[in-house]
Amino acid sequence: MNSRCITRLAALALAVIAPLAPAHADSVLLQNGEIYTQGPAGTLHGGSVLIVDGRIRGLGEHLSAPPGTRVVDLKGRPVTPALFGGLGQLGVVEVSEESATDDGTLHLGQMRPEFDPSYAFNPDSIPVSVARVDGVGFAVLVPGASAGAKGGPGSSILHGLAAVTSLDGRAPRPPAALSVSLGQDAEALAGDSRAAAYMLLSQALEEARGGQFAPGEQRLLTPAGRRVLARFAAEHRPFLFEVDRAADIRTAVAFAQREKLNAIIVGGAEAWRVAPLLAAAHVPVVINPLDDLPESFDQIGATLQNAARLQSAGVVVAFTLRGSPHEVRKLRQAAGVAVASGLPWAAGLAAITNTPAQLFGATPEFGTLAVGLPANLVVWNGDPLEVTSLVDAEWLDGQERSLRTRQTELRDRYMERLRAGRAR
Repeated sequence: MNSRCITRLAALALAVIAPLAPAHADSVLLQNGEIYTQGPAGTLHGGSVLIVDGRIRGLGEHLSAPPGTRVVDLKGRPVTPALFGGLGQLGVVEVSEESATDDGTLHLGQMRPEFDPSYAFNPDSIPVSVARVDGVGFAVLVPGASAGAKGGPGSSILHGLAAVTSLDGRAPRPPAALSVSLGQDAEALAGDSRAAAYMLLSQALEEARGGQFAPGEQRLLTPAGRRVLARFAAEHRPFLFEVDRAADIRTAVAFAQREKLNAIIVGGAEAWRVAPLLAAAHVPVVINPLDDLPESFDQIGATLQNAARLQSAGVVVAFTLRGSPHEVRKLRQAAGVAVASGLPWAAGLAAITNTPAQLFGATPEFGTLAVGLPANLVVWNGDPLEVTSLVDAEWLDGQERSLRTRQTELRDRYMERLRAGRAR
């Protein structure tokens, strides 16, 4: 092989390897901004953030920067940690009405707490990129629940494992919680009675904890399922109890206390009615701030003031939405609605940043800005809880991210044709 061929092969090898090499962020100084650190440093008025090699190296005022640092004058614009995208099937459901693109729900008609949908997570999913350019940096992937269709098998009251996912291209973290239906949705999954859901869950816990069963007696769980359920219960990991009705919340809290489970209420449309109970039991609630008019008999007491009343009573509150992955970007707008309905602004921002990060073990990487942490932050052109505000710049895992998606490319393509009078 002559030297020219060797040179060409070497160049080709470099071309193939180069895209796989990790990209390092430039040294950047963001100065003169309103920095909401959501951590011990509090809010820095006219503050600065220094990012070097993908990590935050400075927070404060009048920061010095290494030679060659790119300096950006924020002119008072807000900077927040990357936002939380809620609980849902982001990254495993592409088109909500097309079952072939839904990998988030198990249809075996069996109780399989070991089901982990994160194996199907697609970081290149269109809803992921759309959420990311609106400031979302992390979410919790929760398996869906379904009663089945046309006589086919559904899921069960134990949907499976929930995991923190970052929207920067990395694989999801190890499972952080177990998802359980105990309200109206549990009826179709537990013999048409929400009371039966507790019967089944009690038996599953007894199996997992090594209870005595007669030879040949029917079991609910597989050996793998028993191991998963036993580990989550013993290690006091969160059980996500999906309930809305005040009576169901009371029952779920009492059940969790009796079984010594770490409960988080998800949904909680009527949680404000039992706020003192939740506060006394130290049970957090993940609610949809847009729940107002009842969508079911379990939500008769739904109100936009749910978050404000819970926060006033001392309950830890985080936010999520009910709906498809395409709606994740609306969560900050929903937080703004909660603020407009009486929740303090700071609590509204916390409910989509540091509070869910703490609840689901995504700290310290997400939820706060602090020296030494990876840069996961967003620069806004206005109040981040206002629907009209947009992302000016975003860093995830230390890298500045493009704000272009397939949607923006289609918009630009057809806007150009519209301006040229060739829209039709």
